[in-house]
Amino acid sequence: MRLLLVEDNERLAHFLAKGLAMEGFAVDHVGLIEDAEAALATMRFDAILLDLGLPDGDGMDLLKRLRARNDTTPILVTTARGDLGDRLRGLDGGADDYLIKPFEIAELAARLRALMRRPGAVMSRAIELGNLRFDAENRTATVEDRPLALGRRETDLLEALIRRSGRAIAKAALENSIYGLAGEVEPNALEVLVSRLRRRLAEAGATAQIHTLRGIGYLMSDGAP
Repeated sequence: MRLLLVEDNERLAHFLAKGLAMEGFAVDHVGLIEDAEAALATMRFDAILLDLGLPDGDGMDLLKRLRARNDTTPILVTTARGDLGDRLRGLDGGADDYLIKPFEIAELAARLRALMRRPGAVMSRAIELGNLRFDAENRTATVEDRPLALGRRETDLLEALIRRSGRAIAKAALENSIYGLAGEVEPNALEVLVSRLRRRLAEAGATAQIHTLRGIGYLMSDGAP
């Protein structure tokens, strides 16, 4: 699951990103509302971790703007504002959850997983395609109940493809989903990753296949597209 972390404290942001990565989340970090708006305009995130006291404004303003334009991305507010009135304003303003600093990474990760289990959330517990099964909560895959050993990037790619099985996904959209805001991506990085995942699936006997759509991107289906 890809998260957008909006936090101006660089040390805390680094700690959160590292801890959440160990919990299986991919985290993109920005420190300003302006940068958060730009990221949200170009990428899809599964959830947003939003600090309220930011250098260029109040995170509540961003929250209200997102909800005003019917953006339903789950938003978990992380802030030092712990008064009851602050919590009520955050939840009434459109936040899905409210976590007061300081907190433990384990609790934050558990709350995020709980958000994704809610009806209508983008994350379901398990997705099946042929004899391939992907457990989104634990980020594990099996083929006919046999564990499929995958690296982190391979898991990211599998999740992006299987969530949209039967639909074409543009190369640029896949790169954004997998590599996020991490920086420049090598020209053939995605092709190499796709080739590696194809080999893993074939070796495991998966019926699901990744198809290259020339000039478009990729598509995963159970057998021929």
